[in-house]
Amino acid sequence: MTEHEGAHIAAREPVAVEVTAGKTYLWCSCGRSRKQPFCDGSHGGTPFLPVIHKAEKSETVWFCMCKRSGAKPFCDGSHAKI
Repeated sequence: MTEHEGAHIAAREPVAVEVTAGKTYLWCSCGRSRKQPFCDGSHGGTPFLPVIHKAEKSETVWFCMCKRSGAKPFCDGSHAKI
């Protein structure tokens, strides 16, 4: 089983998010969260856990929404292959 097998595809394109330096973000890896791209605990009972991202600087980042990225939590273009 691959690490993303069973993950729901939340969207087929990434989402831009303004992150704040020093703030911690919990990226949803299961695709079930209603607060995409962030975790709301919907992974309960699955093998998925959120991915922690602590922003080193304030900037715009592109979070993966297809849940297939090899650069989790960020988009690496994997959505183009699904």
